[in-house]
Amino acid sequence: MSARFGHTELPQEQERALRSAVVLAWLTIGFLMTAVTAVYLVMGGSQAMKAAWMEDMLSFIPPIAFLLAVRRTHKAPTPEHPYGYHRAVGVGHLVAATALVSMGLFMVWDSASGLIKAEHPPVGLIEIGGWSVWSGWLMIAVMAYTAVPPVLLGRAKMPLADTLHDRVLYADADMNKADWMTALGGIVGVLGIGLGLWWADAVAALFISGSILHDGLKNLRVAVAALMDARAETYDGQDPHPLVAAIQERLTAQPWVADAGSRVRDQGHMFHVEAFVVPRAGYLPTLDDLRRAREHLTELDWKVNDVVVSPVEELPETVTPRAGPGAGARDAQVRRGRGR
Repeated sequence: MSARFGHTELPQEQERALRSAVVLAWLTIGFLMTAVTAVYLVMGGSQAMKAAWMEDMLSFIPPIAFLLAVRRTHKAPTPEHPYGYHRAVGVGHLVAATALVSMGLFMVWDSASGLIKAEHPPVGLIEIGGWSVWSGWLMIAVMAYTAVPPVLLGRAKMPLADTLHDRVLYADADMNKADWMTALGGIVGVLGIGLGLWWADAVAALFISGSILHDGLKNLRVAVAALMDARAETYDGQDPHPLVAAIQERLTAQPWVADAGSRVRDQGHMFHVEAFVVPRAGYLPTLDDLRRAREHLTELDWKVNDVVVSPVEELPETVTPRAGPGAGARDAQVRRGRGR
């Protein structure tokens, strides 16, 4: 049976990407279970190791949120949820980002307090097979173990996040790719303790905490903007989505359309499109005209899922920039109006 998001059947490329992403999410959870256990067993009194352990615990949230969101978005629209359940992706993204920000703030405060209080973390010797070994070497070995797999998982997830237009998966991949810095920070902090630089551990912990907070704030901004029906953007939230311009071009290409604009919002994996078209003078569009215009838009991409085409006498000011005589002046006027 083909995979679906709501009532939309996924193309083969997206179906394969979804299956791969689900497998990678489970692999990430499996790896994290071993990582948090290993770090917990060796972290001792090191603040850097504590921060790394807490980051690994937080890393459970994005893959779990992704799996739950995907499961939810499979549900077809209902009378209670006529737009479907695609917003589950945005909710999962918001939950993950909020958790990162909250824990990041706490960890920054905790790490800074340790630095201000000049706390000296004890890292002593342990006996293994009759040999006395500095426990710092065990910490370094564990951090080295936690450095490589997340980077590989993150690199594997990133193109899938683009293919599926899934921001929870992107947030997960982005965190994974940066995990090597957490491991490196932990190693530097432990080595600093071994060299007698007590403050190195607190500084490393502060660096790891700041990284978590930065990731959280970046993802929180994108998640909140999407849930507030901002213009559809790319999966990483950096640029307007190319489909916004493609929808504009496809609308104005209709022979009976004098001017057109649209409002495109990101529902999660799918886009909801409100298209407005001004007919040429003297032409009254038929139901067939409107149906064909809608079909032309849905043919653009699998994400263009829910389209409404409305003939109007004049375009609303809030639509995307449109072609036609005087468009530049009109758009400049709209921008000036928004700035007031």
